Amino acid sequence: MKWPITTIGFDADDTLWHNENLFEDHHNKYCQLLSDYHDAETVEKVLYETEMRNLELFGYGIKGFTLSCIETAIHLTKGEIKSEEIQRIIDHCRHMLSHPVELFDDVEKVLRNLSSKFRLILVTKGDLRDQERKIAKSGLAAYFDHVEVVSDKTVESYARVLERSRVPIKQFVMIGNSLKSDILPVLNLGGHGIHIPYRITWEHERVESTPHEHDNFYQIESISQLPDLIDTIAVDSIS
Repeated sequence: MKWPITTIGFDADDTLWHNENLFEDHHNKYCQLLSDYHDAETVEKVLYETEMRNLELFGYGIKGFTLSCIETAIHLTKGEIKSEEIQRIIDHCRHMLSHPVELFDDVEKVLRNLSSKFRLILVTKGDLRDQERKIAKSGLAAYFDHVEVVSDKTVESYARVLERSRVPIKQFVMIGNSLKSDILPVLNLGGHGIHIPYRITWEHERVESTPHEHDNFYQIESISQLPDLIDTIAVDSIS
C-alpha cells in the first residue's frame, strides 16, 4: 500500500543554519591556546575522548563542550594552565552561544513553499536554552507546526516525537545533514530521509557508509533543491 507524504521534519543545526563552523573556529583557537603544551593533533584527540566520556552526563551542546574543554586543558597542562587562559576558553564559548544565527541561502523561501503544502516539524537536539534561542532568533518558528528539542536522536526518540505529533512513519520525511542522527533512525523506522551534507561533519556523527541503496533514501546538495525532490517523492508515494 502506498502512503501519501503529509509531514516533513527538519533538523536545525547545519541544515537550516550554520553551526559546526563555530566549533571549527573554536577548535583552532583552542589548539593555539594550548600550543605551548601539546601539538594540535594531541589536543584534538584528548578533547574528543573527554567529550565522549562526558556526553552521557553533559549531553550535546556548547555548555557541555565548554566543560570538556576546561577539563582537557587542565589535564593536558597537568594543572599548570593559568586562570586567564581558562577565562579565554570560557570567553570563546560564550561567543559561540551569543553568535548570530546565520541561515543558509533560500531556507525561508523553501519553508514558506513547503509549509503551504505539508505539515512541518522541527526536530533538533542539544541544550534546550541554546536551541530555543536559535529557533527564536532564526525567524523561522512560524513555519513549523511543532518543535521538539530532544536530548539525542535515536529510533526511540523519533518514534516518541511522531507518536505525540500523530504522524504515521510512512507519511514522514526527515531532512538533515547528519546520516547518523537525522537519516538512519528514520529509515530504520520505515520513513523517508533526505540528506543534505554540510562541509564539516563532527567525528561523533560520522558513519561508515551512505545508505544509497535504501529505497527511501535521497541526497541533495542544497536546501534549494528540496521542493522539487519533495514533489517527486509525494507523487511517487501516491502513484
